[in-house]
Amino acid sequence: MASIARDKNGTRRIQFVAPDGKRPTIRLGKVSQRMAESVKFRVEQLLAAKLTGYAIDADTARWISDLEPELAEKLSRVGLIAKPEIKEEVLLESFLKNYLEGRVDLKPATKIVKGQVIRDLTEFFGKSRELRTITPGNADDFKQWLIGRELAPTTIHKRLQEARSFFRAMLRRKLIDENPFDGVNAKATGVKDRQRFVTREEIAKVLEACPDHHWRMIVALSRFGGLRCPSEVLSLRWQDVNWETGRIVVTSPKTEHHAGKECREIPLFPELRSALEESFDLAPEGAEYVVDDRFRNSAMGPAGWMNANLRTTFLKIVKKAGLSPWPRIFQNLRASRETELIGQFPVQVVTSWLGNTPSVALGHYLMTTDEHFQAALGDTAKAAQNAAQQVRVLGSMESQAEVTAHEKTPVLPGFAACCDSMQQTKVAGTGFEPATSRL
Repeated sequence: MASIARDKNGTRRIQFVAPDGKRPTIRLGKVSQRMAESVKFRVEQLLAAKLTGYAIDADTARWISDLEPELAEKLSRVGLIAKPEIKEEVLLESFLKNYLEGRVDLKPATKIVKGQVIRDLTEFFGKSRELRTITPGNADDFKQWLIGRELAPTTIHKRLQEARSFFRAMLRRKLIDENPFDGVNAKATGVKDRQRFVTREEIAKVLEACPDHHWRMIVALSRFGGLRCPSEVLSLRWQDVNWETGRIVVTSPKTEHHAGKECREIPLFPELRSALEESFDLAPEGAEYVVDDRFRNSAMGPAGWMNANLRTTFLKIVKKAGLSPWPRIFQNLRASRETELIGQFPVQVVTSWLGNTPSVALGHYLMTTDEHFQAALGDTAKAAQNAAQQVRVLGSMESQAEVTAHEKTPVLPGFAACCDSMQQTKVAGTGFEPATSRL
């Protein structure tokens, strides 16, 4: 049905008899006889399908889809296949930037993080790199490039994860045929390696080293309330504290974009009550937030919450207390509180208070402490002592045996429902100290 001819200059061509009786020629150029035989076989398959009216087999269909544009064009000219679609050339930087701008579901701070990965991809591959030219081998090289920059293992892990996500979006839009970053991974530093239970004795020293009641409030809300710092700590308003019912509404900027996760309620723990009473006594009329506005203004960047301003000062406070700073300086305060609470209350209760899930708590928060070993060894006296300490307030956080209504607490017409504001409250105005750019 088809034959191979070799010209004097070494080029090869394939001739065949078309259904209309003509003898078209497909010029292959200087290729090996084996290559020419392979193309001849496919030509005969395509010609047989045309003569019989049957569809081509799956193997031949895959061969066509993988054809080089030049050969595909030649087969199209002789009527064996349809004219190949001209695939639009999409450049790396333009796609990534447009894609990120279109993600209206992302917070500004999240876009900044993803923008760092875009910066790395365009620096390595080039801004004008066509998407389809990036291969799995290139993705492997990108991983080695990140390693060569001596980035932290967790950073490399997250950037490769983001890169896979970007190219998955390209694949879903049919801009590429495969995701070159599939299977390109880097082991992250385990969360367990960075966990550290911060004891109450240590926090008592930290509280004594705090320069003022604002910092004591920040530490107490993080360690004894389990609030995320800075976003939840600095978002707490006086109207969110219900002294009579013993509950606090915690607004959660991190999870507010999830339905039903914009806020939660936690108990007014005894350790928190004493700290809140101190701050309430010292707060001037018109104060809206529990922690001074200057902290909120300093921790709020153009793209959202930042840890940098609070972290720098808090590290100095920890060192002043005679302690070595622990990893994840604020997160481990929250994790320590969740570890304590999980020994006293059911997991679904604790995670509802802390605003996470049992699986997240188990993988990222809960820790094994010395008290667990003491209890397992039957040291009942020591275990009982430690259990008693769970409800004590140490140092300046010491609370009364019986908590009475705070003398400065106003009689409120009601309590702010979760994520709602009260029409009448103690507070008014915008704060009492000028905003500062740094702490």
